[in-house]
Amino acid sequence: MENKVIKAALLGLGTVGTGVYKVLKNQEAEMEAKIGKKVKIAKVLVRNLEKAAAKVEDPSILTNRWDEILGDPEISIVIELMGGIEPARTYILSALNAGKHVVSANKDLIAVHGKELLDAAERNHVDFLFEAAVAGGIPIIRPLKQCLAGNHMTEVMGIVNGTTNFILTKMTQEGMEFKDALALATELGYAEADPTADIEGLDAGRKVAILASVAFNSRVVFDDVYIEGITKISAKDICYAKEMGCDIKLLGVARQDEDGVEAYVCPMLIPSSHPLASVNDSYNAVFVHGDAVEDAMFFGRGAGELPTASAVVGDVFDIVRNIQAGCCARIGCTCYKELPVKKMENTYNRYFMRLKVENRCGVLAEITAIFAKYHVSVAQIIQKDTRTEGCAEVVVITDKVREGDFRTAMAEMSNRESIRKISSLLRVYGK
Repeated sequence: MENKVIKAALLGLGTVGTGVYKVLKNQEAEMEAKIGKKVKIAKVLVRNLEKAAAKVEDPSILTNRWDEILGDPEISIVIELMGGIEPARTYILSALNAGKHVVSANKDLIAVHGKELLDAAERNHVDFLFEAAVAGGIPIIRPLKQCLAGNHMTEVMGIVNGTTNFILTKMTQEGMEFKDALALATELGYAEADPTADIEGLDAGRKVAILASVAFNSRVVFDDVYIEGITKISAKDICYAKEMGCDIKLLGVARQDEDGVEAYVCPMLIPSSHPLASVNDSYNAVFVHGDAVEDAMFFGRGAGELPTASAVVGDVFDIVRNIQAGCCARIGCTCYKELPVKKMENTYNRYFMRLKVENRCGVLAEITAIFAKYHVSVAQIIQKDTRTEGCAEVVVITDKVREGDFRTAMAEMSNRESIRKISSLLRVYGK
């Protein structure tokens, strides 16, 4: 029986680690028929042995010593679900150098040190797989590397953070303000006690770095990604967006053209007719465009215990099949290009802006004159009369303009006495 078993170790028994343990247990009866061998969790690395004991059938598999896993020649696969940069990076590198295959869901680490980890896997002829690092249970890394490899990808974008999507959904559907929607997300368990990584766009930024690297075959790291969060979005912004036929979503966008790669995360207006506009609550979706496939969308649960565990176990099964066939390290790092990553000021977007201005004749002409000076063309404009505040509110959507020019126009506009306040400034998604 032993030769029909592949032994694996779990690093971490938190939400996802517990989910992986459960999914592997649920698959036991069919595993050998599916992949030719059974996967047995031989060791689980945890900090607190007593606390973790209630989560596993056999507490003897628990350990707080990494060397017990690294030094065990029978453990073929290490499943890293600890999160963070260290000690995860050290553990993964030492496992790869010891000839062990690694599966990870660690977007923080991969978005910064992905090349180092993939290079170590290639040197040691082992697999390093990370499907669960982006969009939870939604398959996207493997499709980009395999199913869609016959394409030249020009765009990969989408909703890749469930917490912010839940918040914006509540703001859109129920008219909540940001702080109230965040409080509800926290109460329901969609937001962490410290939600900074989600609401400031950092979580999505790490995922965009990984997606861009895989889609465009050129290394993009976390520091290359321009990031804005959703903390400044108001119910009024969402209301005006609706009047203009749009919804507001936190989008991660990566594009490739002849000038290089652009990668950013920010709240954007998206036409209500776009498929992503109907992706609500904690769901995620990734939209890709290739020269052969044209448009394709991947939709599903982007986080959570079992959806993320689904992606992790899929990687484990893939490795077991590779071991059976003697073809490990078949697909490693696919970043064979060195494309420049554009600065945000050199990207082109449409913009939504909400201004409070003096309620008098000539103010709109003054605004449009500043726009014309910096080559900003207006596509839509709405003026709201708010005499009780002694000013009018103007809402504008522009045509595409270079961001650097638009920022200069905004700087000049903010210094005009007739412009009381630039209340909101958002980008509008469009190719």
